[in-house]
Amino acid sequence: MKGEAPIKVEISVPEVVQVFKEIQEQPGKIMEMIRVDMRGVVGEYLSKLMRLELTRFLGRKLYERVKAEPNHRNGSYPRRFTLKGIGEVPVEVPRDRKGEYQTRVIPKSKQYEDELRQDISVMFLSGVSTRTLSMISHRLIGRKISPGEVSRASKELVKSIESWRNRSLSGVRYKYLFCDGVYFEMRIARTIEKVSVLVVIGVTESGQKQVIGIQSGDKESASSWRELFKDLKRREMDSQAVTLGIMDGLPGLEKVFREEFPQGKVQRCQVHVVRNVLAKVPQKLKQNLADDIRSIFYASGKEKALDLSAKFTERWQKDVPSAVKCLQNSLGSCLTFFDFPEEEWISLRTSNVIERLNKEFKRRTKPMEIVAGENACYTLLAFISIKMELHWRSNPVGKVRYNLPSLRSLIEGDFTQTP
Repeated sequence: MKGEAPIKVEISVPEVVQVFKEIQEQPGKIMEMIRVDMRGVVGEYLSKLMRLELTRFLGRKLYERVKAEPNHRNGSYPRRFTLKGIGEVPVEVPRDRKGEYQTRVIPKSKQYEDELRQDISVMFLSGVSTRTLSMISHRLIGRKISPGEVSRASKELVKSIESWRNRSLSGVRYKYLFCDGVYFEMRIARTIEKVSVLVVIGVTESGQKQVIGIQSGDKESASSWRELFKDLKRREMDSQAVTLGIMDGLPGLEKVFREEFPQGKVQRCQVHVVRNVLAKVPQKLKQNLADDIRSIFYASGKEKALDLSAKFTERWQKDVPSAVKCLQNSLGSCLTFFDFPEEEWISLRTSNVIERLNKEFKRRTKPMEIVAGENACYTLLAFISIKMELHWRSNPVGKVRYNLPSLRSLIEGDFTQTP
């Protein structure tokens, strides 16, 4: 009040020094004090929100009476609700006499812990120790999740991932298959091995892209690819619907694909072919050759492309015969896309679709450096694949406006990259 002398708080210098010393020695203690205080404030706030929510549900304020009272308040019950970074928050959940009121302010009991347990099981499969996971859970929910809980959740997670990997492919017709492999550093039997994982993306008749095959195997091995293709058939994929396979020049892959899908054609990734060709060309000639190859691949049709290819051979045969031969050996498979709808050409020319997925695989697993075994690898790749499929829904094959100048220049730019 006006005229009142201000309150003075006297504290000695040694006391100040002691406080700062305690903060330096036990910073976690100070944070715990703050966290405990936050629990009370947050709990009170959530309880107030639920009381207001019940008021709206009943349609009248506290102590307000109406002639016909079909329902009214009936006290409350205590509950502890877990929040990330804060821990268990005490709240008072109001009740109505008929038991019809269900709060939306906080989730149902243990829902958050169940979700957290799944997150922790993913970290466990990724190689994080149970001791570290126990510390993380204590930080997030105020109690330590036991190794047994982590183990049970991990088993359930692995089981669900295996169900996804082995799901039936019946009822969906896949017209195109993008095929490639990606390498990971993986811990197997206490040793670190470089392991290849084969990946297949299927394109449905409506143009939607779906990851339909993830399986460990040698990407350079024809037998590994055959095993994967046979697995797709075992899962009831309609092999007769497959009309095209898009891939780079992996040894044996093209041959196996033609044998397993005899009605399907093969499209070689143009970017990989051009890189192989330019690797045989002196630096001063690279740009000119790249321009000529681009004119072939971006011709208005197959007949025009073959005509430009003949001119390419005539122009460069004398100076770089090895480069000309390299292009001629792959040209037929590079021009297969011309046999399909023009609006799909930009998606079928290269293996960019699956290359981007593999790049995302590597980006997401890079922080852990070494993947903790095959199950951990499948789990991580499954989560990434499902997320990518959600992104792909807005960009189906055949719906890309390939004539946009900026997009066209971006695609063309790939061909001038040096190996």
